[in-house]
Amino acid sequence: MKFDKINNKGQARLFENPYLEMLTKGHPAVIWGMYIPLLSYVVYLGYTDYQLSVQNLILLFLGGMLFWTFFEYLAHRYLFHLISEKRNLQRIAYIMHGNHHHYPRDRQRLFMPPVPSIILASLLFGLQYLLLGPYTFGFYPGFIIGYLLYASMHYAIHAFAPPFKFMKPLWRNHHLHHYKNEELGFGVSNTFWDRVFGTMFDLEKEKEDKEKVKELMFVRKEKNEVNHRS
Repeated sequence: MKFDKINNKGQARLFENPYLEMLTKGHPAVIWGMYIPLLSYVVYLGYTDYQLSVQNLILLFLGGMLFWTFFEYLAHRYLFHLISEKRNLQRIAYIMHGNHHHYPRDRQRLFMPPVPSIILASLLFGLQYLLLGPYTFGFYPGFIIGYLLYASMHYAIHAFAPPFKFMKPLWRNHHLHHYKNEELGFGVSNTFWDRVFGTMFDLEKEKEDKEKVKELMFVRKEKNEVNHRS
């Protein structure tokens, strides 16, 4: 997904229909607020109705979170950066992820919006239940929490500098993915799978372009921006 111009203002128009366009936007607080009660109930059902022990629920939950990191890598590398001559597939790739590379400062599309998110989450639950049966009630909540942490990390990478020094490679790996080479740096919540599959940037050789990084960060409104002179 190479663009002649990266837009640092506004956001992509994905649908002409205003209602469909509205459904493509979401806020992190809404998504977290939507999933936490739902996932808590799923865990509760696993314990009460499917007799999963607390120990099993914890292990399955952690397993789901770990599996998410692998799923994240594969989805980002092969689905979000899908290359195809077919215009319909190009369109899908742009809606899913290409618009983020085109408008990296659009903070409303870093989380999957509520309606599409619920539809996809329901399909994933059904698929996992076919494969795991009752163990899904421990694995699935961990998997979805993994997604929420990934999306929150992605938001943070575009919002502010790394809060701790050890997190800087993660920030740089994603920044370089945007402005240096989209065929490397697919990990967002972690760099483990990039290191395993050889798609990690050589951070010792790559110099940080501060201007390019600045273009990827959300614009903060100045405190006095809204003040009016009498």
